[in-house]
Amino acid sequence: MSYSNSIIFGPIPSRRFGISLGVDLSPGKKQCNFDCLYCELEGAKTVDKMDESPSVSEIISAIKENLEKHSKIDVITLTANGEPTLYPKLDELVEEIDKIKGNIKTLILSNGSTIYKKNIFNTLLKIDTVKLSLDCISEKCFKKLDRTNSSVEIEKIVPAMCAFSKQTKNDLVLEVLFVKDLNDKEDEISLLYKSILQINPKRIDIGTIDRPPAYNVKPVSYEFLENIAEKFRNLNINIVHKNRPKSIQFFSKDEIITMLKRRPLTKEDVENMFDDQSKKILENLIKNKIVSIINSSGVDFYKCLCK
Repeated sequence: MSYSNSIIFGPIPSRRFGISLGVDLSPGKKQCNFDCLYCELEGAKTVDKMDESPSVSEIISAIKENLEKHSKIDVITLTANGEPTLYPKLDELVEEIDKIKGNIKTLILSNGSTIYKKNIFNTLLKIDTVKLSLDCISEKCFKKLDRTNSSVEIEKIVPAMCAFSKQTKNDLVLEVLFVKDLNDKEDEISLLYKSILQINPKRIDIGTIDRPPAYNVKPVSYEFLENIAEKFRNLNINIVHKNRPKSIQFFSKDEIITMLKRRPLTKEDVENMFDDQSKKILENLIKNKIVSIINSSGVDFYKCLCK
């Protein structure tokens, strides 16, 4: 079977990662070890490995062809119509991409389910940005929301993420997608916060359902996500929401410092919250080295340097 016309999608502008050239490692059908209730793809029986996929040479040829067409690519994004780490020759593929990518970064979007496997762990260490999903901590929540394949050893996921975060020299980003009445309860949120503190990723993207899901589940509100961001103190939290409300108001110097002590704010947060005078105060705080701008895997955060 030839996949030459279906491997590549994009380039797509991403607010979080720049101009992305997408690479689908399972273009023929959905192949995933999760059957998440919120998935934008149709529901499908879970698998523990891919039984059909394009060859490494086919993928490399498609990437080369598109890099020649599109000069402004920031990131080559490995994804799948399912779970990309199930691709049988992932390590070989990453090494071949490294030979042709030049200054372009590599990114993988994974559900995090295989990170405890040594071969996957070592391959992920070679990728510039690794983005892993972590919607649940308890086994009950995992099985109800992410609907894992029986091969997934849930209890090994968080410890492996902690080990990966300590070992990687590149960027680790976590994504948590909240679903109403499933992982939005206090006990699961508390487990998530404790685990994320242990993992210590560069950035955490939190969001909710914004496309038609495979099953009948509902999103949480933007206010809920904002509340989570406040609870997850001292972490680089990026709220991902397609209809973020604007609430422009004035904040004094002390209010801005207090706010940034609780959690760093993104540039998008500032645009949605600060009036012009507040922005000037923020600029002065930067000039006086009270606040700094930290880039975390393509997203800028304002962070307070004060204790």
